Amino acid sequence: MVVIRLSRGGAKARPFFNIVVTDKRNRRDGSFIERIGFYNPIATVSEESIRIAQDRLTYWLGVGAQASPTVERLIKQSAAKKAA
Repeated sequence: MVVIRLSRGGAKARPFFNIVVTDKRNRRDGSFIERIGFYNPIATVSEESIRIAQDRLTYWLGVGAQASPTVERLIKQSAAKKAA
């Protein structure tokens, strides 16, 4: 099954996550099909904390990819931020 989940990057104590589309059997930081965005949990006010390519997200959800619970929360957070 294809899933949309976070892949960790960054340094120790400075996390940075890529939002990737991958096969469920791959490791968290292993190979992926496509990178569709990022999430920076420690971004300052002047920096962008989350970016998701909505067209690619819609495509992958349309062909049956499942989003992880954390990614679903980030999608809702991103949509609320754009609406405000």
